[in-house]
Amino acid sequence: MGSLSSPVLLLLFVASAAVIWYAGIKLSDTTDVLAERLHLGSALGGLVLLAVATNLPEIAITVSAALAGQLDVAVGNILGGIAIQTVVLAVLDAAGVRPRAPLTRLAASLQLVLEGALVVVVLAVVVMGTQLSPDLYAARVAPASLAIAVLWLIGLLLLNRAGRGLPWREGGDAPDNQPEPRGHSRGKKEKAATDQGVGTRRAALVFAVAALATLVAGVVIECTGEEFFGRQGLSGVLFGATVLATATSLPEISTGLTSTKLGDYQLAVSDIFGGNAFLPVLFLPAAVISGKPVLPAAHDTDIYLTALGIILTVVYMTGLVFRPRRQYARMGVDSITAIVVYLIGIAGLATIAT
Repeated sequence: MGSLSSPVLLLLFVASAAVIWYAGIKLSDTTDVLAERLHLGSALGGLVLLAVATNLPEIAITVSAALAGQLDVAVGNILGGIAIQTVVLAVLDAAGVRPRAPLTRLAASLQLVLEGALVVVVLAVVVMGTQLSPDLYAARVAPASLAIAVLWLIGLLLLNRAGRGLPWREGGDAPDNQPEPRGHSRGKKEKAATDQGVGTRRAALVFAVAALATLVAGVVIECTGEEFFGRQGLSGVLFGATVLATATSLPEISTGLTSTKLGDYQLAVSDIFGGNAFLPVLFLPAAVISGKPVLPAAHDTDIYLTALGIILTVVYMTGLVFRPRRQYARMGVDSITAIVVYLIGIAGLATIAT
């Protein structure tokens, strides 16, 4: 990439971002169609399929970095994306909610609070894992990476059980939230696909092509972006936490906007929390591929970003509990707080990275 001129690098970066955006829409649509037709729904298979689909750019970058032995890049890519993906909720709050009301007011449910708690727990184990000795591993597996994967699976089991109803009023859903049940948008997408004559085989083919395009674009956007923005004086850490994290969050934005457009606000929030809980699971395949524990390679900036992700998650968990009524700049107070916290956090990150 170093031999390419800056305009060419920028063009490749923008083109890759466009591919990720468009492929993200196709992945979202076909994932929902396949989940409905294969009767996965909100069960474990559906949750895993959606988590993998929306995080394909991060998967591509992590695997590529692990193959190259660049463990710090793998760690930075995973942890750097969680904070900005949480801020995606502010974008959905401002752009996607109809009627006008804060996103967390319409989406509030105990199940979403549990999903946020899973993110916090997984990220707490990440911080603990960064402090372990790099020599502590067996059969290419480090204890922290394995613990994260096990906790994620246990969390999915609990969330799957919570999805069938909680022993609270209205099954854990707040009163006066979204009028239709969570996940109704998936059924609408499947019906629309059926009406258009899209068969299961065609949906699976579109899913596979979109996934491949996203994987390739994910690697290209990381390589071209790091080279281009490095020439502009932006450090690798700041690039990864801001520009790259935003670019690789495009599938979450497109998926979330589709869900909110259809009035499925709970699903929009769930997709963000679910993706953030899944990302640290990538430390396990990264360790297996590289043959070394990944988390001990984390820098101070990575631990800092992990803490920032925890704080932002708690902000939205609080919003789901208190359900703000008022809006400012078309956002709830929790979204405004998240944006302010993120900007302050990135300013603090700049002092560490320099």
